[in-house]
Amino acid sequence: MSFRFLTRLMALAVVALAPATVPAGTAGGLAAAPSAQAAAGPVRGSAAARPSVRRRLPRGQPVPSKWALWTGGTQLRGANIWQRIRVPSLDGDEIMGSGHIGPPYTQADFDRLAALGANYVNLSVPGLFTERPPYVLDEEAQANLDALITMAARADLFVVISFRTGPGRSDFTFYRDGAGVWFPPELLVETVWTSEAAQVAWALMWRHTAARYRDNPVVVGYDLMVEPNADEVALNIYDPSEFYPRFANTTYDWNRFYPPIVEAIRQVDPSTPILVSGMGWGSVLWLPYLQPVSDPYLVFAVHQYAPFQYTHQQPGDNRPYPGRFDLDWDNRPDLFDWNWMASYLSRLDTFQQQHPAPQAVNEFGVVGGGGGGG
Repeated sequence: MSFRFLTRLMALAVVALAPATVPAGTAGGLAAAPSAQAAAGPVRGSAAARPSVRRRLPRGQPVPSKWALWTGGTQLRGANIWQRIRVPSLDGDEIMGSGHIGPPYTQADFDRLAALGANYVNLSVPGLFTERPPYVLDEEAQANLDALITMAARADLFVVISFRTGPGRSDFTFYRDGAGVWFPPELLVETVWTSEAAQVAWALMWRHTAARYRDNPVVVGYDLMVEPNADEVALNIYDPSEFYPRFANTTYDWNRFYPPIVEAIRQVDPSTPILVSGMGWGSVLWLPYLQPVSDPYLVFAVHQYAPFQYTHQQPGDNRPYPGRFDLDWDNRPDLFDWNWMASYLSRLDTFQQQHPAPQAVNEFGVVGGGGGGG
């Protein structure tokens, strides 16, 4: 695969915001490439080599601890790569390749990313357990992750492992409006939000993953689930103030779901940083409703694509920054400018004051058009 295609699958990442060091919502993460579009992550294991990498530090300077990379200001800058399990009848092999998981990446892709100045890649990839019962290890998914981490290490890049899928959740949850339109409805698996067995298996999947990669020096974080989304997927609710009074402490509630995952990881790995997002696809709007667990190595993460009307506009929409267009779905134009962004992102400052731990914006970007995205 060419690097040009790689960058089309990447979003800008990552901004790590340390308490009292870099105010949340004000620091900037640099893109790995001028046209980057999505986010990225690290390796270990019995199967994968453990390289001794320096990540371009000055001679004589020690490699920082994993936790140190998330504190003291923005230190990790790179990109996000995406993969999913390939469906041959749907995908063909032109873009997604011919393997179990696609699209494929090469060592040249990672080397090019490093050459552009990145030191980090977020691996937004399929989880290591199957999506359907009996929720067992997917050996091919594990081999794929081993290979990605090895290539990242050879390119002198840190990684975060971010699981898009796993027991009870397929990648088609991210394109669910296309069920029956461009993909068969049976490919849409979202039972993780209704099945206790799937949620238990998700924790077991992470325990296995942490045991495998805990000693790998380039794996610097575990992102428990990419964009938790029970609010919309199962319930079609967009407002957290409406969701929680009705569904707190049910299987739909991420605040109930994620603590056992943290506990399962800590049974085998006491110190690798854990990234946790709120629901609402990990948006800033839902972060204030996340209930933190007591863990000394927790990083709060968000995906910042607000306002969606700007970041995901289509050709011909002509919504510039700054500019005026409908931001709240009432068919009336609103002013989108620096003040709007500052107000929206102030939720990060407030949350950090209440919960003084590092924050990371590990996905952000624009699809294109409109102007002002730089």
